[in-house]
Amino acid sequence: MPRKLWEHPDPTSTAMWKFMQNANAKYGLKMEASHQPLHFESYRDLYAWSVGPNRTDFWNDVWTISNLIHSGSYNQVVDTSTPMEENPHWFHGTYLNFAENILFTASDTDSSRCTTLYKEDDKIALTEIREGNTDVAHLTWGELRRRVGLLSNALRAKGVQKGDRVALIASTSFDTFIVFMATVSLGALFSSSSTDMGAKGILERLVQIKPKYVFVDDWAVYNGKTIDLRPKISQLVAGMQDVPEFEGVVTQPRFRGCPAGIEGLGSTQTLATFLEAAQGNKGLVFERVAFRDPFLIVYSSGTTGVPKCIAHSTGGVLVNVCKESILHKEVTPESVVLQYTTTGWIMYLVSIQILLFGCRSILYDGSPFRPTPQAFLSILSSQRVTDFGTSPRFLHELQKRNIQPRSLFDLSHLKSVGTTGMVLPEAQFTWFYDDAFPASVHLRNISGGTDIAGRFGMENPLEPLYAGGCQGPCLGTKVEVYNALVPSGHAGEAVPDGVAGELVATASFPNQPVCFWGDDAAGKKYKAAYYARFPNVWTHGDFIQMHPVTGQIFFLGRADGVLNPSGVRFGSADIYSVIEAHFPEVADCIVVGQRRPQDADESVMLFLKMARGCEFREGLVERIKSKIAEERSKRHVPRFVFQTWEIPTTVNLKKVELPVKQIVSGKKIKPSGTLLNPQSLKFYEQFANVEEVVTRLNKEKKVRRRCTL
Repeated sequence: MPRKLWEHPDPTSTAMWKFMQNANAKYGLKMEASHQPLHFESYRDLYAWSVGPNRTDFWNDVWTISNLIHSGSYNQVVDTSTPMEENPHWFHGTYLNFAENILFTASDTDSSRCTTLYKEDDKIALTEIREGNTDVAHLTWGELRRRVGLLSNALRAKGVQKGDRVALIASTSFDTFIVFMATVSLGALFSSSSTDMGAKGILERLVQIKPKYVFVDDWAVYNGKTIDLRPKISQLVAGMQDVPEFEGVVTQPRFRGCPAGIEGLGSTQTLATFLEAAQGNKGLVFERVAFRDPFLIVYSSGTTGVPKCIAHSTGGVLVNVCKESILHKEVTPESVVLQYTTTGWIMYLVSIQILLFGCRSILYDGSPFRPTPQAFLSILSSQRVTDFGTSPRFLHELQKRNIQPRSLFDLSHLKSVGTTGMVLPEAQFTWFYDDAFPASVHLRNISGGTDIAGRFGMENPLEPLYAGGCQGPCLGTKVEVYNALVPSGHAGEAVPDGVAGELVATASFPNQPVCFWGDDAAGKKYKAAYYARFPNVWTHGDFIQMHPVTGQIFFLGRADGVLNPSGVRFGSADIYSVIEAHFPEVADCIVVGQRRPQDADESVMLFLKMARGCEFREGLVERIKSKIAEERSKRHVPRFVFQTWEIPTTVNLKKVELPVKQIVSGKKIKPSGTLLNPQSLKFYEQFANVEEVVTRLNKEKKVRRRCTL
């Protein structure tokens, strides 16, 4: 039984409990609000109803509490008889605008009318902070609306209209936020990438979505280094010359009041010049689009091949964020949210959409370790942050450096810390509460992602939090675990709780992506990505396990990276958690399975990147194997353990196992531009002939021994 770490002091005070009681009264249900340990009727009953035969009642009630600004009406929430892979229409007949809902609040008496309730002109909407907790600036709702109005009118004057695409390569900043809002206010589609992505990777995206304009920061700052982005701008302009829709680049000044010169850059103008097209008009006019119409394009990890361009619907994202934020996260207009992210990660959307509720969002640009992690953590205190979003990697670094935030800063306002992007080990859960953060803070480990612009697993306030995984499934998403041994194309079979398998969703949900941009009319790529594994069932690609008592969801790794030696299947997280907990001399590691055409079985390969000043020794290998056998099983022990000097990651610092697995299994791959360090893959090619590597290393070892005699 996992250790209980947290529970809400008064579940009956939460919006989720009130929502549940309203449903009880409205539909004659008998859901109860008990929060006794091991007594889960409250949330489990609510969840079962939200994904059951009457799930349209649940979504109808979510629509009601969302109070989104819209026009039109719907006759049915969704046609539940439509196959999931056909992507049924939700709330058909309603029209909304994403930016209008972010910048204004619906009237209580007429949802088609805008008000400034919770978003008054003089209230702060955004705070911009640069690396090292420097250059702190605030932007009020009134000024934000005026600046969005000015840019939207400039875009309109330049011919941008509904359905066009506007792309951005920039940091998280006021200017970036304003480009997002101005673009979607017109009914156009927005798409962003981070400045640390290479020109090749960016162009792989841009040539597919064919944007009319591309906004780019003129400089980037990270880890104390200032990078001139104008050479990259030249590459982008050259790479877009054959795209007829492309009209040019607009440069944003990274340093306030100091725009970089753009002499010699073709098809490029500064933001100040571009804004002149608005002729000073700051008025806001919103293009309301159908619920299903897309407003945002994001990208698959694309660690091999060209990334898929995932288009998300206006209404689907809005209604889902209302469900998650109001019911699961207890967001209020007084919330102050700091989500550490780049513009190239789906979590950037969190820092945008949270303003829907009148919150203040903090936009941080730079490394959280420059000059020290303490400088970054001080923001939680100085800005009175209520909800902090980060990654397991950041928490792991704090733990390694023995940094205890609660001993250093006033965290009395902090209500939650959210983590995502990779598996959060159980040891970090206990460290979080035993050593690092106040006991009252809700640690919210979530998992979902780019594909759904939402979550499959997340927190809830009605149940206790136990160490490990995600607290439970998200309301309205019918999460199941299917037998991973069933061949692709065959009907799936659910496994009992406690048995690991593949994460699937077996009923449609409103935030399914609309399409892959550029796909054929039949949605061939879209269906191949999500529905080829099991017919008419969304397969997400994660290997998970449901706890039979607590209902936690343990994310064990990617299904395509699942390790399977001698038929024993387990996730890479089983190995990573042991290394992180017991071997501080290892800075990072990656584990993959090798199975070449000539291999009768899969071999597990573990690659270790040593911490600075630490050496890779034979004794370390034996200690690691022994500890894995002790904490997992002998079948988990890697056959091979090697030293590496670089771990391949995406630009969001997520380690990528699949390309390494393919390379060591003898396959030739074409790395995607979304890899931060594609050159690192070259090192792993030698291990396709691992026997030769082992022979060579053994010879080198013998030579070293003779030299020491």
